[in-house]
This record gives sequence, C-alpha cells and structure tokens, in this order.
Amino acid sequence: MEPAARRGRPRDEQADTRIIDAALELLLDRGYDQFAVDEVAARAGVAKTTLYRRWPTKGHLIVAVVARIQDSVPVEYSGDVRADLTDYLNAITDGLNRMRQVGRPVASGDRSAGLVAEVAAAAARHADVGAAVQAMFDRRNALVLTLLEQARERGELRADADPEVLFDQLAGALYYRLLVTGRPLDAAYVDRLVAGALDGVTA
Repeated sequence: MEPAARRGRPRDEQADTRIIDAALELLLDRGYDQFAVDEVAARAGVAKTTLYRRWPTKGHLIVAVVARIQDSVPVEYSGDVRADLTDYLNAITDGLNRMRQVGRPVASGDRSAGLVAEVAAAAARHADVGAAVQAMFDRRNALVLTLLEQARERGELRADADPEVLFDQLAGALYYRLLVTGRPLDAAYVDRLVAGALDGVTA
C-alpha cells in the first residue's frame, strides 16, 4: 500500500530564517513592550498568516528568538570540565546581560532583569508559552548534561556526582541573581560559582 501523500505546501525554511532575523532585529531595537508581530512579518517580507502559522503569539515568537540566541553558544566537552563550564556560564552571563538592555539603555545601578523577566512572566501567564520555554531549556540543558556525563565517565567528576543537580546549582544561581537579587553578573562571579559547585564533586 502506497503511503499517503503529505498535504499542504512544505515549510519554507528560508522564510523561518527571515522571520527570526527580523524578529531579533526588532526586539533589540524596540524591546518587549514595543515588539509587534505584524511589523516582523513586514520586515521579513512574509504574509502575516505565514508567521502566525509558525508562532501563534508574540510570546511564542520571542521564545524562538531567545532559542536562536542560545543556539549560537556551542556546548562541547573538551576534556576539562571546569574550563568548559566556565566558558559556557560566561556565555550565558553575556547573553543575560545583553537581554537586560534590550530596547533600552541600562543606567548604572539598574537592577531590572529586562527581557528575561518578560519571557518568564509570559510563560507563567500562558501555559502554551510556558511549554515552549520548557522545551527550549530542556533541549539546551540536555547538551550540558551530556557534557557533565562525559566528564563523569572520564573521571573528572566523582561517580556519585549528579549532573542534573550540579547544573541546577550553576544555572539556577545565575537566574536567581538576575531575577531576584539584581546583583551584577560577571566573570568573577562565574569563577566563584563554578569553583564552589565543582569542589564538592570533582574526583
């Protein structure tokens, strides 16, 4: 029996790229509050229906933009887990600091979490956006957990080290500092964070 033919036109990956590129540009320029999905469609040169079929709300589209930013950071095990985690957390820190400044200048002493807080609020208000955020982090975190598993297999981490708990300690501390305390995120803090977490689990 012949397989049923797929209905509809195939998804245009070039349109996806144009939409995300335009969305990122607009988000960096205008910020969350002034971000308009219809303007993204115009900048990308696609019909609004094309965009809404892919990302039904502003929240979904911004999550896709954040995923693009995350995917620009490589996650690979080099054989030195301390260096790998330090590099990765510094990249996260740089990204979080950039997202604090999206669409607005950040004055000295400003503790606003910026776009990160807006995405977290949208995820809390709307279950479907929350599911998209969770899926994005699940996918990215799986790469880091694989890195930690490799470090454990190579003997850099103790056999009883729990990669999930270890990464929760590291990433959770960054987001807590950004969203709750508003304290600065910088390389010196990352160094202290990685040292404190690894000292208890290194072989």
